[in-house]
Amino acid sequence: MTDLVSAFSALSDRTRFAIVEQLMDGGELPAGDLIEGKGMSGAAISRHLKVLREAGLVQQRVLGTQRLYSVHSEGLRAIAEWTISKRQFWESSLDRLGDILERENSWPT
Repeated sequence: MTDLVSAFSALSDRTRFAIVEQLMDGGELPAGDLIEGKGMSGAAISRHLKVLREAGLVQQRVLGTQRLYSVHSEGLRAIAEWTISKRQFWESSLDRLGDILERENSWPT
């Protein structure tokens, strides 16, 4: 199971977040494609990919001399399930806020 703290920590970095989004949009990509437009070295991207792999968000496949990266669906599924499990909290909080606003709007001025 993916450690959610590690996953959220990994995604808190803009570059890593952008890498995950790029992989979600583009599917499996070689490391070289992940460097383009980021203004950083291959070594820097490699370090970011290592953090994402260790957090269970990205997986690597070797094809000859190429390293191909893709989103590890289990890692993202764990985040989605956690978020959905907190839905009741947000809905009840918004309901309470709605009740307060409704009472305030009904007070005489």
